[in-house]
Amino acid sequence: MEIQSSGRSIDTLMEKVLCMNILSSDYFKELFRLKTYHEVIDEIYNQVDHVEPWMTGNCRGPSTAFCLLYKFFTMKLTVKQMHGLLKHPDSPYIRAVGFLYLRYVAEPKTLWGWYEPYIKDDEEFSPGSNGKMTTMGVYVRDLLLGQYYFDTLLPRVPLPLMRQITTNLEKMKLPTKLSGVTGDSTRMGADDSTARRPPSVKASLSVSFGQRAPHRASTRDSSPVRKAVADRDRDRDRDRERERSVDRSRDRERSYDDRDRDRDRARDRERERDRERERDRDRDRRDRDRDYHRSSKERRDYDRDRYSSRRSRSPRRDSHERHRDSPFRGEKKETVSNNLQKLKDLYGDASQPKNDNGAGSEGVRKGTGTEEVIRLGGSSSWR
Repeated sequence: MEIQSSGRSIDTLMEKVLCMNILSSDYFKELFRLKTYHEVIDEIYNQVDHVEPWMTGNCRGPSTAFCLLYKFFTMKLTVKQMHGLLKHPDSPYIRAVGFLYLRYVAEPKTLWGWYEPYIKDDEEFSPGSNGKMTTMGVYVRDLLLGQYYFDTLLPRVPLPLMRQITTNLEKMKLPTKLSGVTGDSTRMGADDSTARRPPSVKASLSVSFGQRAPHRASTRDSSPVRKAVADRDRDRDRDRERERSVDRSRDRERSYDDRDRDRDRARDRERERDRERERDRDRDRRDRDRDYHRSSKERRDYDRDRYSSRRSRSPRRDSHERHRDSPFRGEKKETVSNNLQKLKDLYGDASQPKNDNGAGSEGVRKGTGTEEVIRLGGSSSWR
């Protein structure tokens, strides 16, 4: 029969930072090989020497005790198995892990029933890594009364149940105040350097030494191994930053090359379009010249045909007109000759020289005495 639990899921029993560190721990992954309840008890007996949530020394990962405690969470212990843990004679740390299991998993109203037989237990052990000794009874009372356990948070006990537990302790004439063996009453008040909580999940996972039992690490910041690891991490970060800068430079150069290539392609396309436009203009010009020469040739041919046709018609018309106008022209010439002769007879011939006797003037005067006047160009007379 399983223990009456609070009904909370496994991943919500502990604080998220602690839970994530446990699940990411190499040591916890090694615990997959443990299949039975007794194998886990043997591992606690061999490896656990304190029950703090975080391991001490130069690494701030989860402790061995809490990795094994989480292993019990996945196994869901029965009532019989829990009694075997709480009464185990070989190691007080096996019993302490059992009490922690009840504090996290059990229904709060059943805690007093589980813890009450061990309130005055006088077995001594050191729950912390500082070596400070206490009794199992004091340790159990602090688990009941406190909400903070070595700078981590325990599940909250309802206030009515807490008042009932205090009343029961008073009836047993036992202290109702925390003794401090499980850390201070507040997280900010912890002054023990070995119980300090890691600032974040990332910080707690940043260093891994491959230790099978993390609690065996000694010393903290002064460890040469920690310094070597820090230098190695710094060098690795520097190399990564250098690689990123090289990649950025390469990407920038590639972008510049792509931009220049695109610009050259655009320039080539523009040149090709200009050449095509020039070829189109040349083609249009040749077409216009050909049309102009064709029209000029046709116009010249047309003018030549008209001129040749006009010349071929002109001789017949001239001869016809000559034949038609010749009688009038002969008559006109004859009339002019007659009139000229009459003028010569009347006035004399100017081309002949005058004589001394004035024969010419007499002729004129003689002519003027006549009453007949000759009209030039005609045969009729008038007086």
